[in-house]
Amino acid sequence: MPAMNRSVITLPMRRELLAAAGATLAGWPLNPAFAQADAVWPEVSSTLADARLAGTARLRVWGFEVYDAQLWVGPGFRASQFAQFPLALSLRYLRALKGVAIAERSLREMRGIAPIPEAQASQWLSAMTQTFADVQAGDRLTGLHQPAVGARFWLNGQPHGSIADARFSASFFGIWLAQATSEPALRRQLLAGVTP
Repeated sequence: MPAMNRSVITLPMRRELLAAAGATLAGWPLNPAFAQADAVWPEVSSTLADARLAGTARLRVWGFEVYDAQLWVGPGFRASQFAQFPLALSLRYLRALKGVAIAERSLREMRGIAPIPEAQASQWLSAMTQTFADVQAGDRLTGLHQPAVGARFWLNGQPHGSIADARFSASFFGIWLAQATSEPALRRQLLAGVTP
């Protein structure tokens, strides 16, 4: 295949090249030009005013690719105060996972960021187990953080439950966005296009 002249690669061609390469790969910085050109998922555009893509990342655990993540934010969003702003996080799964396993892992990650009393942990695990469905490769789970309200969830663009607990929502989205996250590189990629 002949070498391409970089100056003649158009934005649509760049999108096709990224898609062919598996969209964004862990470790690659977000290009804001691509972010602005990407379409917003319907569940995001209908619930988050003036949503824009802040960053993307791929989670790998022990060499296994788990999901591609996209963080959507509204105007004025500040990473250091993420829990005070509405935001949406979409995860496109790259492998099948049981909903209960997603809930259990989420709780472990939340506890790694800050202590959670046992009774509260039990309530949150029960709520997540009821809300999170089993996923297959290609499924998209989107969560909306609503400060002082809680979290809403969609599976493949369809409503799939909510947890009306503001503390839960801040803790849950902290899995990806808190300073103490277990995945700091993933956090940096998701927040690459926003104010620190």
